[in-house]
Amino acid sequence: MARFLVILLASAPLLAQAQLVGDPEAGQEKAAVCASCHGMDGNSQVTMWPKLAGQHEDYATRQSILIREQKRNAPAMYPIVADMPDQDLADIAAYYEQQTLEPGVADEALVDLGEAVYNVGNAETDVPACSACHGPSGAGIPGAHYPRLAGQHADYTAQRLRQYRDGVNNGEDDPYSNIMVAVAGNLSDEEIEALSSYIEGLHMERW
Repeated sequence: MARFLVILLASAPLLAQAQLVGDPEAGQEKAAVCASCHGMDGNSQVTMWPKLAGQHEDYATRQSILIREQKRNAPAMYPIVADMPDQDLADIAAYYEQQTLEPGVADEALVDLGEAVYNVGNAETDVPACSACHGPSGAGIPGAHYPRLAGQHADYTAQRLRQYRDGVNNGEDDPYSNIMVAVAGNLSDEEIEALSSYIEGLHMERW
């Protein structure tokens, strides 16, 4: 937990950086290239590809830039963004942020464990609560690069959590992915499955 707090504090200077401002109207046309995987409205139909509808513009823009700069490993997406300027990526992110997220459904058999880890963590294994950064409703923190999680495909979330648990980050100088490496390091397979399912069924209207 001490390591987690140190990394979290180290991220503070980045929170004050100037943000790109996207144009959602311009982004609608530019997003056509993204639609085959993520859907034109940002609700991907393939569960291994993330939903982008309702995702914070700042977070989505930053992740796209990291992929373009080959700091985040996403082989399927890199060719799409490789030649896109920052403004195009921001415009696309702004467009998707304005789209309505289609809700998901959690497995009722996994809800109790998923909810416990999400909201409380696991003190015995030093796993902090997800809600500390992503909020009890999964809304994340706009402007602070903590993404919205609510409604995301469980398959995609589980994949990302396993990658973080395995130590995969976006470079040693990236505090946000290193926070997640620290958070996910002690998650069990059972907890990852339950968390991912719970997050898919987590909706703003519940709160």
